[in-house]
Amino acid sequence: MISVSNLELRAGARLLMEAVSFRVDKGDKIGLVGRNGAGKTTLTKVLAGEALPAAGHVKRSGEIGYLPQDPRTPDMEQLGRDRILSARGLDKVSAQLKKCQDEMASDDPKISQKAMNRYDRLEAEFLSAGGYAAESEAATITANLALPDRLLNQPLSTLSGGQRRRVELARILYSDAETMLLDEPTNHLDADSISWLREFLKNHTGGLIVISHDTALLEATVNKVFSLDANRATIDIYNMDWKRYKIQRETDERARKRERANTEKKAGILLAQANKMKARASGASAAQSMLKRVDRLMGGLDAVRATDRVAALRFPDPAPCGKTPMMAEGLSKSYGSLEIFTDVDLAIDRGSKVVILGLNGAGKTTLLRMLAGVDTPDTGKIIPGHGLKVGYYAQEHETLDTERTVLENMRSSAPDMDDAEVRSVLGSFMFSGDDVDKKAGVLSGGEKTRLALATIVASSANVLLLDEPTNNLDPASRAEILGALSSYSGAVVMVSHDEGAVAALNPERVVLLPDGDEDHWNEDYLDLVTLA
Repeated sequence: MISVSNLELRAGARLLMEAVSFRVDKGDKIGLVGRNGAGKTTLTKVLAGEALPAAGHVKRSGEIGYLPQDPRTPDMEQLGRDRILSARGLDKVSAQLKKCQDEMASDDPKISQKAMNRYDRLEAEFLSAGGYAAESEAATITANLALPDRLLNQPLSTLSGGQRRRVELARILYSDAETMLLDEPTNHLDADSISWLREFLKNHTGGLIVISHDTALLEATVNKVFSLDANRATIDIYNMDWKRYKIQRETDERARKRERANTEKKAGILLAQANKMKARASGASAAQSMLKRVDRLMGGLDAVRATDRVAALRFPDPAPCGKTPMMAEGLSKSYGSLEIFTDVDLAIDRGSKVVILGLNGAGKTTLLRMLAGVDTPDTGKIIPGHGLKVGYYAQEHETLDTERTVLENMRSSAPDMDDAEVRSVLGSFMFSGDDVDKKAGVLSGGEKTRLALATIVASSANVLLLDEPTNNLDPASRAEILGALSSYSGAVVMVSHDEGAVAALNPERVVLLPDGDEDHWNEDYLDLVTLA
């Protein structure tokens, strides 16, 4: 289904992996793991045929379904339902059938007769593609991914980034692709949808490569693990499930450290002996031979995995502001006849912590975008208080200019910083050397998250608007962010499905959408976080 030979991948001048070969066959369910920036997203793009390798070959057979972290839809005016049905070519024939049904009811006998003549042909085409059973299958998938009819009947342009991503996931699961490449498929899913997805992938009979920081998903679904090692520019392949992989990984690393320690000890003895022999004219030749042997010993060692680096994250000391730096009155938003929320009032006091909860589609992201000044409410207004300085983290990284480099994005966000200060902040987020000259558009999801957070760190904002800030992050980077959240002294308004992120924020208030009801936070609301 996918065969890879002598693959070499690079990110700019940086080598990600070289001389890598593997196969993905029917029944292989592979968890692709590694730190942010190790090359997971780059590899899946190459496997899907959406990017070219620096060297090597990729052969594909059968249909491949690819879910990138930031899916791009060619026709944003297409209805969500039609986008999903298009995976089996049912979108056009289904629309034509509906048009025929409308025309068959026409008072004009010529229009009616013409529609009836076309209907039989279209229905035969529809049934040959799976027909009503296929539509029912699509409905089951969309229901389990929390995509109700009211969303599926809207143009994609009216959906949030998370909703569009769930449409793309539904399209791939519905497509009957022989091999699926899924990059963080649980992003933007609630707990029930994640549970259903685990079972779906467990029962998938084709090939699967999944990138996920959801260890429960990996534990439930994968039978192989490909571990990207950025220090050694290779992939370690483990033909085992997730539980056994974790044990074996640590065993291998301990063995590698012991081997290196023993070899370094031998090399040290040889080197000392060679230095002694150099002093004697008769021993010069033997000393040279010993030095060559030392080189061979050290050159044949696998590198010991370096201690994982994480972003040294600290949210900014907030700029001075008044008692209530931000207020909102009477906010409402509708798309056509669909009302998202109405008459929402907010008062964000200095240093307050607020979490916004609501089912998928209730308008959480829309409300944050309004507070950030990105979207305009249909009614109501945002009232900035004295000294307001907003830092907005968008779940789809819309605040980044993908055509500009990492360094250029940071300079735009922190115009008062000199070059040394900008590079210092980027360095703390693991962007150094040539990395700062990469365009934001080629970064992985985790790297984009780090860059977007770095721009906030440089802003000295006193009100942070955070939309799913822990998505796409490896466990170490996520822990760093949660630690920074717990100590930040400014105001935070956050949307998250991550219980740990909400617990770290320790909110004082909760706003429930779509009604806009406000309540004091209590532990009972924590149970709603993953469900909302």
